[in-house]
Amino acid sequence: MRLVHLSDLHLGFRQFQRTTPAGINQREADVAKSFSHAIEKVIALRPDIVLVAGDIFHTVRPTNPAILHAFAQFSRLVRELPETIIVMAAGNHELPRSSESTCILRLFSQLGIHVADHSMRRLQFPERKLSILAIPEIDNQPLDWSPDPAAEFNVLCAHAEVDGIHPDDRGPDEVAALKVPTAVLEGSDWNYIGLGHYHVYRRVGPNAYYSGATDYTSTSIWNEVATQKAQKLPGKGIIERDLVTGKQTFHPLPVVREFVDLTPVEGRGLAAADLDAAIAAAVSRLPGGVDGKVVRLVARDVARHVTRELDHKALRELQRRALQFHLDTRRPEVIRSERSGAPGRRPSLADTLRESLRSRVLTGDVDRDALIALGLKYLADAEQVSAMAGQGTPGEES
Repeated sequence: MRLVHLSDLHLGFRQFQRTTPAGINQREADVAKSFSHAIEKVIALRPDIVLVAGDIFHTVRPTNPAILHAFAQFSRLVRELPETIIVMAAGNHELPRSSESTCILRLFSQLGIHVADHSMRRLQFPERKLSILAIPEIDNQPLDWSPDPAAEFNVLCAHAEVDGIHPDDRGPDEVAALKVPTAVLEGSDWNYIGLGHYHVYRRVGPNAYYSGATDYTSTSIWNEVATQKAQKLPGKGIIERDLVTGKQTFHPLPVVREFVDLTPVEGRGLAAADLDAAIAAAVSRLPGGVDGKVVRLVARDVARHVTRELDHKALRELQRRALQFHLDTRRPEVIRSERSGAPGRRPSLADTLRESLRSRVLTGDVDRDALIALGLKYLADAEQVSAMAGQGTPGEES
């Protein structure tokens, strides 16, 4: 008894101002292609069960091309795998908040797909000794998270949050109202818990997993890239699980669009020409260049006037070659010399001068340490002259 778990397709997602020759937003086309790859992989695996854990569409009212593509691909899945049980649980992106509105996912019921939208559904398949509990992203109904004791195989499919794993930089529309109780995740009553909402593959319990999204469609894409890199994941994919043996495999999907977060550049003290050179060097180290990719380069501690003086012609050329090239310049943090009620001494004039010279933009041939030393020497000389003038000459009236 094998299942495949995928989620967060976000069909109809749009980003950046690039279109295909047919006039479709390029990222919308990318997301659709990633979904097609996922369907091809599911058909090749030929599982007994397919779980689709929500956010099939990016909006409650998706565009006609997104609907047509989804219907064509799910029709293909049903046609190729007529004996496979397919279950969908609606996510926060496609689920209307009004109970009087119809969820777009009901469209797929006519294909024979089991859809849970406005309420949970417990699906029984006695001939397979299987029970599947499908829970959409709802928060206004009492929920029974317990498995069916009469079934040999119990599977839970839900679109919901797990405390402590979601990024802080996500948008307000990416916060799910439904949370999975900790006891459900930590127990071993379920043979498998397939979750949607978090966009990176992750284990959250003995038998509980997020499959992750099939493409980069959140407001936290760079967080996703960093998390995948830290976990040594090859990218986006789907999960295959054997309910009898517990064997599990994460199947990566082909990369449709490469997302690259370049190593940050330290811009403190660099003149515009020096920062231009650092940007060019960072780009030159990227295998295959920026062409067709989504690329971000963070430059830290860059003063506003340096940003204005950069070679914007060269930056526009990078933006032209890439699908998106984002130079994220970040100004130096404000260093407060004193705070109300804070302990410690007040910075001296020498401390202030030293910090100012450390952050000052210099031409490439100026030795910063020598400049600081010279500045401090001049300050000491000036203070000495001032002290002597204040004391006056012996024998004179002050």
